[in-house]
Order: sequence, then structure tokens, then C-alpha cells
Amino acid sequence: MSNLSRKQQTQKRHRRLRRHLNGTAQRPRLAVFRSNNHIYAQVIDDEAQNTLCAASTLDKDLRTSLKADGSSCDASNAVGDLVAKRALAKGIQQVVFDRGGNLYHGRVKSLADAAREAGLQF
Repeated sequence: MSNLSRKQQTQKRHRRLRRHLNGTAQRPRLAVFRSNNHIYAQVIDDEAQNTLCAASTLDKDLRTSLKADGSSCDASNAVGDLVAKRALAKGIQQVVFDRGGNLYHGRVKSLADAAREAGLQF
């Protein structure tokens, strides 16, 4: 049995994942961070160490349209849709999905599904 806290387990999974995930200019990394109250998504070019676009439940565009707080699957859908639209506007069509050490379930999965439906390929 593990003596690590849930946050430490997530950080350990994220370090293990990041060894193999790397974003380039042609195929940047879609990184997801999930807190208890909000969810954040960034499209990152790791070679240039540059964030190309981002979206979160704290964006002014989403705050007014969200009915619930930022910790729901509906909010994650809205963030996934918004980050995909912003990426497509910059000419980014393919990304590498980085779930940030979180399990691919719930809010992380709904963000990924919404980004796919909006046109991002991963």
C-alpha cells in the first residue's frame, strides 16, 4: 500500500508521463491542470518553451456563460471547446494530450472529448 497522498500520486504519474510527452511547433502539447474548483488547459510548444493558447474556467468568456461552478463536467466541456477554437484559430490542428497525471475520467475526459469534437486531433 502506498504512503503517498493523492496529490503526490498525481505528481508522480505526471513526472512519469512527461518523460514521453513532448510538444513541438507542428504538434504542440495540450496540457490539462485540474484543481478542486477549476480546470485549465494550455497548448504548449515545448521546444520554444512558449504557451500558444490557453483557456480555463476563470476566463471572462466562460464565467458569464457557466451555470454551475468551474468544477463540473459541463465547465470542462466549455473549456475544451474554447481551447480547441483558439488553437484552430492559430492554425494548430494536431496536439499531444497531456492529462497532467490525472486519471482519464470525469472532467479530464470531458475536456478531451469536447476538444476532439471541436476539431483538434489527438
